[in-house]
Amino acid sequence: MSGLFWSCVRPSAPIPDFLEILKCLCRHGVDFIVVGGISAVLCGANINTFDLDVVHGQADDNLERLTAALQELEAVYRFQPERRLFPTRSHLASKGHQLLMTKFGPLDVLGAIGRGHSFDELSESSPTLELGPGMTIRVLGLETQIRIKEEVGSPKDLAVLPILRETLRERDR
Repeated sequence: MSGLFWSCVRPSAPIPDFLEILKCLCRHGVDFIVVGGISAVLCGANINTFDLDVVHGQADDNLERLTAALQELEAVYRFQPERRLFPTRSHLASKGHQLLMTKFGPLDVLGAIGRGHSFDELSESSPTLELGPGMTIRVLGLETQIRIKEEVGSPKDLAVLPILRETLRERDR
């Protein structure tokens, strides 16, 4: 995505660099799964997305690592960025969605997705992908993405389903 396009869409936001966010999470040893649009793209779907979504593990030591990574990323809540509200460990321990802006762009840190699907449950259907040395990440599988989007049934989810289904069909040929 070009910087010019991004600056027109969200003029006050940094140009996203999702790879830098992923590098930081990996450097800190955070247990997470890439979900949402970036997950679909990494599985071969041809879609656009404007943020990085991750579901994180809820273990105490992982929450510590995630908190440290978010501090390094200078993550603040997007709803009032001028107030510089930082996520706390107690926020991250919930099943809720933390919609953040980092120095590298938007990051949604999710305790669960769909109807309560957590990191532990989703790990089983999340293959690993090596992005580079020391950068192995989990990515939500296409089948699971489709199942959860069908389950949620929001207009946004329903709109992307045909693309995900076609990507799955092409991959399975």
